[in-house]
Amino acid sequence: MRNISFMLTTDQVRRRTKTVTRRMGWRRLKAGEVLSGVEKGMGLKAGEKVSKLCTIRVVDVRTEPLRKMTDDTNYGFSECEKEGFGDHLTLQWPSEFVQFFCSSHKGCTPESEVTRIEFEYLD
Repeated sequence: MRNISFMLTTDQVRRRTKTVTRRMGWRRLKAGEVLSGVEKGMGLKAGEKVSKLCTIRVVDVRTEPLRKMTDDTNYGFSECEKEGFGDHLTLQWPSEFVQFFCSSHKGCTPESEVTRIEFEYLD
């Protein structure tokens, strides 16, 4: 089973408030695929092991410009909720989420095409 890292949103996954994630890449992912959600998948130090968080099934996959969240604020607020940030002080705001995403993904801008992955928890 392929791993998908939730290093930046571990708490949201643990609380099961996150049902959507955005990625740079992941273009070949298909609805129906089952993935192992992990805390950190890359950059592990010698002796460190992957820490599994959950098993998920992909419900929907599509690409869209990241700025769609700020172009349509109703959509943006709904997506921030699905990203697990509905009650977060700043990241519940689409503009803040887009800024956060860009700052944590090298080369990303609001115009970047990202892969939006919707999923359900299996465990």
